[in-house]
Amino acid sequence: MQTSPIIDFFLGQGVPFATVILILMLPIIATFIAFLRQVVGIKAFGIYAPLIVTFAFLATNGLKYGIAIFVTVIFSGMLMRFVLKPFRLLYLPRVAIMLTAVAMLILGILVIGGEFKRTGLAAVSIFPILIMITIVEKFVAVQIEKGDWAAIKLAIETLIISIVGFFIASSSTLIHFLALYPWIVFLTIPINIILGKWTGLRISEYIRFRKIMRHL
Repeated sequence: MQTSPIIDFFLGQGVPFATVILILMLPIIATFIAFLRQVVGIKAFGIYAPLIVTFAFLATNGLKYGIAIFVTVIFSGMLMRFVLKPFRLLYLPRVAIMLTAVAMLILGILVIGGEFKRTGLAAVSIFPILIMITIVEKFVAVQIEKGDWAAIKLAIETLIISIVGFFIASSSTLIHFLALYPWIVFLTIPINIILGKWTGLRISEYIRFRKIMRHL
């Protein structure tokens, strides 16, 4: 693959090509998430959660395994909240128990994956698993503050954004383009400045208030 001199420099210093591309991909995915938030109106769990979940998906042995782990984490976190509710625990100890339960459940799923010869699932690295387990705290915080439905909605939005981000980050066309023109990532700065000054209605708001706007 043809690469730019700056990419060749990084490679010459011993930095793996995949690492360089992932780092260059980060501002692009972050800008994409910011666009969805500011213009489209998809909230998700902020910008950090879908960003790290996207890269966690890239680190798993296939998107389907990443989605399976994400759904398991969210479902088990929601279930544990109801289990622990009668105990009236403080926030941090409750989250710690939830994380423990989620970790054990994920471990069980990996064992089951190995038992049924799902080697891709059983061989998933610990790092994407840990990343997605941390989403439990976000989920629980939203549950407490805004309720179950709001937390589930944000989890679904986070999952959708992460899946789209996965396909963007794994696009061979974009990877080749970044390898040739890595400086293109600096264009995300003016784009984010424009997004930061966005004062118009979001697309979701147009859809939500379309009946009212017809009478204006």
